[in-house]
This record gives sequence, structure tokens and C-alpha cells, in this order.
Amino acid sequence: MDTIPYTVKPRSDTGLYNAKLGIWLFLASEVMLFGALFSTYIILRVLGQDWPLGSTILNVPIGTVNTVILITSSITMVFAWTSLKKKNWGAHKLHLGLTIGLAILFLIIKGFEYAAKFEHHHYPSESTFMAIYFTLTGLHALHIVGGIVVLGYFFGPGAKMWQSDPDRFTNRIEIVGLYWHFVDLVWIFLFPVLYLL
Repeated sequence: MDTIPYTVKPRSDTGLYNAKLGIWLFLASEVMLFGALFSTYIILRVLGQDWPLGSTILNVPIGTVNTVILITSSITMVFAWTSLKKKNWGAHKLHLGLTIGLAILFLIIKGFEYAAKFEHHHYPSESTFMAIYFTLTGLHALHIVGGIVVLGYFFGPGAKMWQSDPDRFTNRIEIVGLYWHFVDLVWIFLFPVLYLL
């Protein structure tokens, strides 16, 4: 059985190395998942009666802080990758650690936000809006947890690859960076749609 070799340089037939092609295909499936959920939200909102304004139920300042946190984490993720391109391991570790820390901070704040909703008896069963809110933000939070696991692996045990195959490690960080930017982009859509409209 033939296996597809790992390539560090872009392939002539696709213009991408294999892992980058794989992540783009994976992200396309994620776009379809979130696209279906956003479409459902739009249909329900357009057809719904007495739809509440998100800003009357949700905490806009907390949502804004979480938006800034995720945008900042995207910036630190880019710095982690560019540090590897410059062969600066110390800067890479610092920026990757900051990315992980910001992701954890996002989840902590989101946890407090969920707790406040439950304390005020706002559950998914309360209304269609709350069901959509918990579904979309909960799925997004699961994607952040997945990102933290992968980032944590490359911060810890996976960092050994830098010694044995630095180009491959750099490519892996680029791949996880593309995933991280997607997760951040989803939040940039979620925040105004749920919190502000």
C-alpha cells in the first residue's frame, strides 16, 4: 500500500504541502457546519415573532472583552509562527504560551457568562434564542478546547520535533494557526449576530 509522504515544500500539483491541503479541506467542512447553524439562526430570526435583542439578554461588555481576547490570540499565534520562520525559539514559546493563556482566559470568562445566565434562569429550553445562543457558543467553546489541546501538545511534548525536523514543526504550527484563525473568525461573526442584533 502506498502512503502519501509528508512534504515540507509545496507540491507541484496542488501548490500546497499535504498538511495544508488537509487543513483547508477540514476547515471547508467546518464552514459548512457553522454555515448551516448560522443559516438556521437567520431563518428562525426572520420568521420568528417577538425575537429578543441579544443586547437585552446577553452581556455586551463581556462579549466585547472576549472578542478582543480572541483577536489578540490570533496576533500572538501569527507571532509564534513567524518566530519559527526567523529561527527564534524563545519568542515562539512566549507567543504560543500567550495564545494558550488567552484561549483559557476566553473560556474562563465564557464560563462566568454561562453561570450568570443559569443564575438568572436563562436556559436553552427558555426560548429559541437561548437555544441558538448556547448551541453556537457551546460549539465554538468546544473548538477552542480542541485548539488548546493541540497548541498545548506543540508547546509541550510535540516541541521535540523542532530539534529533529524544524521545517516540519514550523509547518505544523502554521496548520494549527490556520485552525486557530478560523475559530477566531467564527467568534467575530457570532459576537455581532448574537450580542448586538
